[in-house]
Amino acid sequence: MIRAFEENDLTAIMQIWLDINIKAHYFIPKKYWTDNYEMVRSVLPQAEIYVYENDATKQIDGFIGLSNEHIEGIFVRESVQSNGIGKQLLEYVKSVKFNMSLCVYQKNTRAIQFYQREQFVIQSENTNHDTNQKEYVMIWGK
Repeated sequence: MIRAFEENDLTAIMQIWLDINIKAHYFIPKKYWTDNYEMVRSVLPQAEIYVYENDATKQIDGFIGLSNEHIEGIFVRESVQSNGIGKQLLEYVKSVKFNMSLCVYQKNTRAIQFYQREQFVIQSENTNHDTNQKEYVMIWGK
């Protein structure tokens, strides 16, 4: 089930955020993610967030965060990745948005392939000022 974020979801989604960032962004030191954990925890509730909650276990298995029409990230618990949860989260927000953008690290080829399958196209390339890593800006529109 996909539903809007509730305050008591914060601990679960922050653990997913940390675990997946460290794994997916192996090219960025783990310290970057742990150093930014508290800052993200404080600002995350201000974003537009939807969570995927497993109907049987009531466990949060993933979430998507947006700031207006910009996807800040899609995060799915590692043990349930490749089961369509990310796609369901993305389809949910596609049903309520007309255009969206996102930034994705060029070295995160799995994410790039996912977004391209979902009809996002690369609009430009830049360097992330916090990590000094090259990234793509990708866009989607109805």
